[in-house]
Amino acid sequence: MAKLTEIRWHGRGGQGAKTASLLLADAAFNTGLYVQGFPEYGPERMGAPITAYNRICDERITVHSNIYEPDYVVVVDDSLIKSVPVTKGLKETGAIIINTTKSPEEIREALGGYNGKVCTIDARTISVDCLGSYFPNTPMLAAVIKVSGIMDENAFLSDMEGSFKHKFAKKPEVIEGNMNALRRSLQEVKGL
Repeated sequence: MAKLTEIRWHGRGGQGAKTASLLLADAAFNTGLYVQGFPEYGPERMGAPITAYNRICDERITVHSNIYEPDYVVVVDDSLIKSVPVTKGLKETGAIIINTTKSPEEIREALGGYNGKVCTIDARTISVDCLGSYFPNTPMLAAVIKVSGIMDENAFLSDMEGSFKHKFAKKPEVIEGNMNALRRSLQEVKGL
């Protein structure tokens, strides 16, 4: 039987949630998995709430719709917890991964009774320390790999290094910072 994993991303325009979902799809595809990575578009603008999705499977994916009952939810901006129903449809056998300085226990109180796994990571501090600026999508991408286990961490890091070398060919100085952010994020997820 096929192992299908569905992920829903919540962020704000400009934070890289869409980009992270597409990078996750590329990395999973490069390890031989079948993937979908797509945003849900509306009247998005910088700072407005956005949603993106991933489906990752070891067999061909025949479903082509939004994801209504995700295995994992990624919240790139914890202020969305108050305005967006981030746990809607989230399977209690999965997890929610939130960018916050708060502990999983502190965040659970704000999740409206969600009883599944709650994981947190301080993507702001990691990205500022490693990249010199606030780019939460890189740490959140690694957190998804750590929490979900959808692919081998070393294979993920290797693929991302190749992706960064291609993407930042004219700015090689940012490659090591991004790789450091990924490695550190894999170690700093709380609530596992």
